[in-house]
Amino acid sequence: MRAVLTWRDKAEQCIYDLAFKPDGTQLILAAGNRLLVYDTSDGTLLQPLKGHKDTVYCVAYAKDGKRFASGSADKSVIIWTSKLEGILKYTHNDSIQCVSYNPITHQLASCSSNDFGLWSPEQKSVSKNKSSSKITCCSWTNDGQYLALGMFNGIISIRNKNGEEKVKIERPGGSLSPIWSICWNPSREEHNDILAVADWGQKLSFYQLSGKQIGKDRSLNFDPCCISYFTKGEYILLGGSDKQVSLFTKDGVRLGTVGEQNSWVWTCKVKPDSNYVVVGCQDGTISFYQLIFSTVHGLYKDRYAYRDSMTDVIVQHLITEQKVRIKCKELVKKIAIYKNRLAIQLPEKILIYELYSDDSSDMHYRVKEKIVKKFECNLLVVCADHIILCQEKRLQCLSFRGVKEREWQMESLIRYIKVIGGPPGREGLLVGLKNGQILKIFVDNLFTIILLKQATAVRCLDMSASRNKVAVVDENDMCLVYDIHTKELLFQEPNANSVAWNTQCEDMLCFSGGGYLNIKASTFPVHQQKLQGFVVGYNGSKIFCLHVFSMSSVEVPQSAPMYQYLDRKMFKEAYQIACLGVTDTDWRELAMEALEGLEFETAKKAFTRVQDLRYLELINSIEERKKRGETNNELFLADVFSYQGKFHEAAKLYKRSGHENLALDMYTDLRMFEYAKDFLGSGDPKETKMLITKQADWARNINEPKAAVEMYMSAGEHVKAIEISGSHGWVDTLIDIARKLDKAKREPLLMCAQYFKKLDNPGYAAETYLKIGDLKSLVQLHVETQHWDEAFALGEKHPEFKDDIYVPYAQWLAEKDRFEEAQKAFHKAGRQGEAVRVLEQLTHNAVVESRFNDAAYYYWMLSMQCLDIAQDPAQKDAMLSKFHHFQHMAELYHGYHAIQRYTEEPFSFHLPETLFNISRFLLHSLTKNTPLGISKVNTLFTLAKQSKALGAYKLARHAYDKLQGLQIPAKFQKSIELGSLTIRSKPFHDSEELVPLCYRCSTNNPLLNNLGNVCINCRQPFVFSASSYEVLHLVEFYLEEGITDEEAVSLIDLEAPRHKRENKWQEITSNSSQTLRLDEAMDSMGDDDPFTAKLSFEVLHPLPAARAWFPVSFCFSISRMSPWGGQASGRSTSDPLAKARTVQGEETQLPLGLPSSRLRPVCCLEQTCPDPGLSASALNPEGWASVICL
Repeated sequence: MRAVLTWRDKAEQCIYDLAFKPDGTQLILAAGNRLLVYDTSDGTLLQPLKGHKDTVYCVAYAKDGKRFASGSADKSVIIWTSKLEGILKYTHNDSIQCVSYNPITHQLASCSSNDFGLWSPEQKSVSKNKSSSKITCCSWTNDGQYLALGMFNGIISIRNKNGEEKVKIERPGGSLSPIWSICWNPSREEHNDILAVADWGQKLSFYQLSGKQIGKDRSLNFDPCCISYFTKGEYILLGGSDKQVSLFTKDGVRLGTVGEQNSWVWTCKVKPDSNYVVVGCQDGTISFYQLIFSTVHGLYKDRYAYRDSMTDVIVQHLITEQKVRIKCKELVKKIAIYKNRLAIQLPEKILIYELYSDDSSDMHYRVKEKIVKKFECNLLVVCADHIILCQEKRLQCLSFRGVKEREWQMESLIRYIKVIGGPPGREGLLVGLKNGQILKIFVDNLFTIILLKQATAVRCLDMSASRNKVAVVDENDMCLVYDIHTKELLFQEPNANSVAWNTQCEDMLCFSGGGYLNIKASTFPVHQQKLQGFVVGYNGSKIFCLHVFSMSSVEVPQSAPMYQYLDRKMFKEAYQIACLGVTDTDWRELAMEALEGLEFETAKKAFTRVQDLRYLELINSIEERKKRGETNNELFLADVFSYQGKFHEAAKLYKRSGHENLALDMYTDLRMFEYAKDFLGSGDPKETKMLITKQADWARNINEPKAAVEMYMSAGEHVKAIEISGSHGWVDTLIDIARKLDKAKREPLLMCAQYFKKLDNPGYAAETYLKIGDLKSLVQLHVETQHWDEAFALGEKHPEFKDDIYVPYAQWLAEKDRFEEAQKAFHKAGRQGEAVRVLEQLTHNAVVESRFNDAAYYYWMLSMQCLDIAQDPAQKDAMLSKFHHFQHMAELYHGYHAIQRYTEEPFSFHLPETLFNISRFLLHSLTKNTPLGISKVNTLFTLAKQSKALGAYKLARHAYDKLQGLQIPAKFQKSIELGSLTIRSKPFHDSEELVPLCYRCSTNNPLLNNLGNVCINCRQPFVFSASSYEVLHLVEFYLEEGITDEEAVSLIDLEAPRHKRENKWQEITSNSSQTLRLDEAMDSMGDDDPFTAKLSFEVLHPLPAARAWFPVSFCFSISRMSPWGGQASGRSTSDPLAKARTVQGEETQLPLGLPSSRLRPVCCLEQTCPDPGLSASALNPEGWASVICL
């Protein structure tokens, strides 16, 4: 820091106070009983102001610059305007000691010996407050909320805007240490308001607004008379009895002297927003100084250390922008940095720091050594184990312990010194002298090495990375570059003030001067761009520039030097420059130039930088071809031109190298068909066709399908034309193509047919299939479109497609719930197994869903299916067994349907007798396994209730007892328990009317038969009505061997002869009366009962060789008269299959209104004995009457 006197003047009286106008143009001084107004630029006295009658002690300017105030020993305060006119005057009871304007509200505080007043332009009067002691100084906080008053008794009173005391600070010295000057720090960066206090106890102290002291008191060794902050609060000025103004940091660290004076300094102030200081003394001297803060810094590669706030050192990493602050708490005089070392010179010592680690990004420093000794030097350099002090012509090398190891005496003044690296303890120094010598010195060697000598003084110098060249800036602002080995001047450039070599490129340097940055590569012309400051380093693409007090790194693209190398086809050198930092556009240009120059290695590196995979693939393919022995550079260059878009040049090179086909491929790939035709001329027709095909491909890709279809057809590419037409749904185009194609073109015609099917045009598809004779596909088409009539007609002509037609037809019918038709279709297709599986699944579903009536119907259909399948001798036995099983299951589910409805629904449509009979039938039939879905609980519950209702109390009690052993649903629990109790009150017998009778042996059977549904005496199976489930009048008989079925039927059909009955009544007439008399003596022969008549007929006309029973099984049923007016007929056969078919064929003779779902065959008996579980109830629906059994 240096203080340069700008101007000085002397007044006749003591200068007690002064104030700057806020814009800094004027200076107001309190001198005697006058105010002196100076021009700050040159010290001209503008005007003296008279208004006070006694000595003026204080003056203050308002922050807005509109007015200022002065206070005098005449007890008055005068308000002046900026035009130097007095506008207001008010008085106190004693002399005015100090005045201060509020920086926000512009309220004026005026302090006298025993009170202080607050005045503002809005007030008509001054509000005054008493003081306990003489007020010597005052100061407002930055926000204008509080006013600090310094008093003669050593007390500081902090008051609000209304004059009320909020904080009271008592100094330790009391009245022995009167407060002579106070000032609030104007910095906006401080978190707290800080008050600087100077007292005549010769102490400098700092306090917070709360009254808490910051740090300790600092000794001044003189009586301070004034204290003042710089505008931003970074420094403090203090003047007093030591006859000088001292500069302190904001923390109270003394930095130096601003200016020596001949008498006490009563006031000193800083010009707003500047480094100018004005000083007023006891003898009337007014001195105006400019403070010059020199830059103290050091640089090594990407680390820059500089002084901040005079006492701190900031180390900045120029690449990562990291910063670390080292607080020294003393004036920093010199800084040096090298690798991991940092040296800081303080007034009485030198501190050596080192990095904590070897990490290049580490920014943590620690103290390594301290040299506690005062040194005077011009330059300071640090090495790995030494520090170098430069003292004009002499260099001293000291160890870190302060021991001098070597000393070099130069012929001239040392102007520049720099460490250029080397092993630890043997580093080299580059030294430039005023006489033009450039020396190299090694710290372990006493002898200096003269590199070269020039005529002009050295101002700045630097050595290239390989130590082969040195650049010098002389006192004439000329940059000169020398070859160190030959001492030859390589080139020189004017207008330079600093120079730096690029640490990553040997042939690049930069220098600054005249507001420009100059970059020079090799011997090429200089590239310029604007730059303020000094170049101090050049690393890659970053240039480190020092401007005023700040160091910045500037990213400078190396485009200009790179293009200079490219112009000379120096691709490798251009690549090295580009690696320092160029834009992506520059990289691409380098890659293209190298590629055209067939410098593939450089081109590959450049394209890798811009991540252009397309060109990298090209280079890789060319390199592979070169490995295979290709050497035609014209062909390689043609490929490069084609990639670059220079198609005509590429075509010429292809043709010149004998590869016309590559040129043609290039044009067609680029859809340049006109150019391709011109290039081809009248060539091979195959190539012309290929060209048309490619043109069609292009039309297809650019979404012009119509044109593409026409081109494909002209080129004979029918398949592609069909694909486009079909994908766009052009049916008309497709049929035109199909009709134009020859039937031998099977593949495209089949594609047409497929598209017709897809586009829902089966007629065109059928036409196409007929054209190529593909009958199987035609059948599939009819089946898929469900055109069954056409399919059946085709099947009649071609029986080999029977399965392909009827199987899908049957499946379709089954999906439509048309099962009978589906079965017929399955039969026609010979797929009985599939029909059975479908019906089995439907049956299972019906049972699971409790649709027992449907289940019975499906089981009947299954039995019929099995009967049809049984015609195959190989499957006869198995299918007959299944037939019996399914018939039995149909009967069970048909009966259980009524039970389920009775138990689940609130109302029943069946009579109690019917439910009673069904329950008995089911229980007799469920002697073994219970089928899925049939509940014994429901059956027994129905039986119990109906038995009780019909008077079968014994059977009801048995049913209730059986229920107790089963798991009963909750809904029946209460009813069953109640029924079990109430049945005990009934007699233990069944009604005789309910007892079933065997119509063969006339035996009464029990209601609950352990043998099942057969007679307990003759084992004759009972045949039940499918409606009321009553036992029907049907019996079984056998034919004598030798009697055919036809003979038996004819005999049965004979009418029984009827005897003429004589009249048993006699009529007697007399005169007075007419009498009718019954003759009981007449023979009772000729009874008209059909049964006895038939029997008597058979006795009179027996069958030939008649016997009671024969081993041949036969089953017959006959009815005397159908209630619908028709004669029922019977059939007999010894073949069960024929017999079942006969019964099945009699369905049409049944009365109308009887649902076909109730049909069952009469019976189907084995050759030996009848199946007791088999019945013919399905043939005897409700409404058939008086069945006669023979």
